[in-house]
Amino acid sequence: VDAKEELLDECESIWKQMEECHSKLMHSGEETMLKTDSKLSMLTMQVRALAAECSQWQKRSPEIISANPDVLLALGKEELQNVANDLDMVLSTIQSRDKQLEEDLKREQQWCDEQEQILHVLNRVEEETKTQVEQCFRKRELHELNNKMSKIKVYKEELLNALGEFLEEHFALPEEGGSAKKKNSSKEPAVELITLHEILEILINKLMSKPHEPYVTINDSFWPPYIELLLRYGIALRHPEDPSRLRLEAFH
Repeated sequence: VDAKEELLDECESIWKQMEECHSKLMHSGEETMLKTDSKLSMLTMQVRALAAECSQWQKRSPEIISANPDVLLALGKEELQNVANDLDMVLSTIQSRDKQLEEDLKREQQWCDEQEQILHVLNRVEEETKTQVEQCFRKRELHELNNKMSKIKVYKEELLNALGEFLEEHFALPEEGGSAKKKNSSKEPAVELITLHEILEILINKLMSKPHEPYVTINDSFWPPYIELLLRYGIALRHPEDPSRLRLEAFH
């Protein structure tokens, strides 16, 4: 309590000195203004006074208000308390900002997880779509291939029918009592002869089913004039080592 009263007395004394100085400055300014009656002179005087006061304050070293240890301790505690309050406010601000940043980070992480899930779903949809497209493409190709095969089979049947009609009309088997039979012998054949159409079918099937071994063994059912006809026009070829075996020329 004594230290506080002492400090208050010193403050009142300093305040009285400041009031006296201020009063002297005001009176000096009024006298000068009365003498010169000029605003410019008044402003010039105020500038000089402020400059002189500023110079004095710059030259003056800080003075301790009181040398009483209790006063200094109280001022130190107050200053430290102000600093602590400022630091608490800064800490609260930083904590608030940290909390806001954590919330922002949590939202960003959630958004990132959602985007990853969406990306995963899109990738899965893309894979499923690709699979469906490939399946549709394969089905379409298979359908087109089946259509082509069907057309080829129909065309093959037409060709075979046309070939059969042509061969039946122009290369019929020799009739009994005909010239062909007279050339061979008067005896009846031991086996029934097959038509040229049937010979060609046997050669074609053999070539397509076993392209690595397309030769067919000639037996008594093959009429020799038909064999000579096929060999003469390059439709069939004999085996280079076994003349009793025959194959169709690989036109394809």
